[in-house]
Amino acid sequence: MRILGIDPGIAIVGFGFVDKVGSKVTPVQYGCIQTEAHTPEEDRLLHVYEGIVQLIDKYKPDAVAFEKLFFNRNVTTAMIVSQARGVMILAAKQKGLPVSEYTPMQVKQAIVGYGKAEKKQVQEMVRKYLRLQEVPKPDDVADALAVAICHAHSYTLNSKINEVLRK
Repeated sequence: MRILGIDPGIAIVGFGFVDKVGSKVTPVQYGCIQTEAHTPEEDRLLHVYEGIVQLIDKYKPDAVAFEKLFFNRNVTTAMIVSQARGVMILAAKQKGLPVSEYTPMQVKQAIVGYGKAEKKQVQEMVRKYLRLQEVPKPDDVADALAVAICHAHSYTLNSKINEVLRK
């Protein structure tokens, strides 16, 4: 199973593809889509949408997992990031892919084993888990890989639960 993990944003969208075979999760490709500040919002959204479509077409994931958005104060940022997230979900659904979401706490729990782990702990565990030489940069990329790993673990568990419930 190939999973695309996404850390949504408008300036930087982190992405990470991982393959899950049995209990093993290996990195396939990771990076970010960046948009220029001071560019009209609709152009930035189009750039993000087209970038996700190109990645899906090239790496052919079986599922897409997003980190759920969480904002305390900046409503303006929340609005544009929500719009960006919307075009990314649209891209995935147009390609017929299932979409899942995980809270930051769920991702931290899956990666570190502690839902209130520090960002650096999560990044280091992603590096170790995927056997990478260094922590992927920028932070959004490591976060996207963490979401993909979280989905790899959750998908297996959820599949087993659904299998039992069907019996």
